[in-house]
Amino acid sequence: MPTIIEGHLDAKGLKFALLASRFNDFVTAKLVEGALDGLVRHGANAQDLTVVKVPGSFELPQVAAKLAAGGKYDAIVALGCLIRGETPHFDLIAVEAAKGLAQAAVSSGVPVVFGVLTCDTMEQAIDRAGGKAGNKGWDAALAAIEMVSLFRRLT
Repeated sequence: MPTIIEGHLDAKGLKFALLASRFNDFVTAKLVEGALDGLVRHGANAQDLTVVKVPGSFELPQVAAKLAAGGKYDAIVALGCLIRGETPHFDLIAVEAAKGLAQAAVSSGVPVVFGVLTCDTMEQAIDRAGGKAGNKGWDAALAAIEMVSLFRRLT
């Protein structure tokens, strides 16, 4: 039987930073609500949660790297909403946000969770921010809790 190492969903005593893009705020605000709810329902203390607002998803990696380097947070949850338009702008921002957040996580050793919606339509975004498809902010928060727990088990 193999050894299985996995994280658990207990946020008690953990500190989280939630980075939220103000672009498409009517969607990202719902993602933040879902993430905060998920963290608190899994034991996080509201005083241990910090929400940092950035202009757009492109700025998320810069701030994630700075927060991770500060050593104050156990994990960072990056939340944003990109909706495909008629130009390549969507593709450029989506790739750079994903790449930059991954780089911040790897270089710092702090879990940085990608909670940026990349949708073709506004309806898809709304569905993923508390609509038919649940709240991806909640899902990202749970991933952050699990990653902190997993990292602690691996060291």
